[in-house]
Amino acid sequence: MSNFSIPESELMSSGHLACQGCGGANAMRYALKALGPQTVLVMPACCWSVIDGPFPHSAVTVPVFHTAFETAGSTAAGVRAGLSMRGDDETTVLAWAGDGGTFDIGLQALSGAAERNDDIIFACYDNEAYMNTGIQRSSATPAGAWTTTTPAGHTKDRPKKKILDIIAAHGVPYAATATIAWPDDLIEKFQKAKTMRGMKFIHIYAPCPTGWKSPPELTVEVSRLAVQTRLFPLLEIYDGHDYHLRRDIDVRPVRDFYKTQARFAQMTDEQFDAMQRETDAHWNELVARHEESARAMA
Repeated sequence: MSNFSIPESELMSSGHLACQGCGGANAMRYALKALGPQTVLVMPACCWSVIDGPFPHSAVTVPVFHTAFETAGSTAAGVRAGLSMRGDDETTVLAWAGDGGTFDIGLQALSGAAERNDDIIFACYDNEAYMNTGIQRSSATPAGAWTTTTPAGHTKDRPKKKILDIIAAHGVPYAATATIAWPDDLIEKFQKAKTMRGMKFIHIYAPCPTGWKSPPELTVEVSRLAVQTRLFPLLEIYDGHDYHLRRDIDVRPVRDFYKTQARFAQMTDEQFDAMQRETDAHWNELVARHEESARAMA
């Protein structure tokens, strides 16, 4: 860690079409810095389909394969197979999807790629709703959040789907979380994934000021608070069971995260307290898994 430096190369241009403060734009910039120019991007319908720009223009300098909403995992697997048949086992194939194309519509193809252990990286930049089509609720939307498809005066009452647990249950070589607030951590995880064979999954927390009703200039701070409040822990899971949890981060109450976004304006003190208890319980569960993994390695 002490000798780590963020690569200076830029494979993403400033001429993209992202909203101000878009967490997904920063996530792509860092991911491409980590993976380098020998990369092929597979993108289903998502915000990045628009951010990349209209054909024949592109905001990135690597090949991009735009595909159907539900097919990021299967298309990436096909691109990988095609490259391998040509004798190219060095090019990195990166499926890049939002939460809709990962948690929901794309889950079947993602699960298939994970079960086959296809040699790809699947990255989800998670902005917790269908932002590209109008801020509709997804299974990545946290409880208590406003969306345009929750009834007036109500918010989502179901918890966020635990996508990392689902993918880890497939026994893939590598599954991890990352955030734009810790770019060194994000880049190192992509670089690590690049050196490994088989299916790699990286879940990136990517705030959306438009859908979250938060100030664009606070995107990095909001992302940092998600980790500090333990709502989005930074961890790695190897082979589905070996847990490595980052614990050297100052802890903040969950309320500090929620108060930065008007999408949670309707939450009550009782809901805040309930979410704090749920967050603490989940953290303790992760700590237990981390310590169990450490004992197994001792």
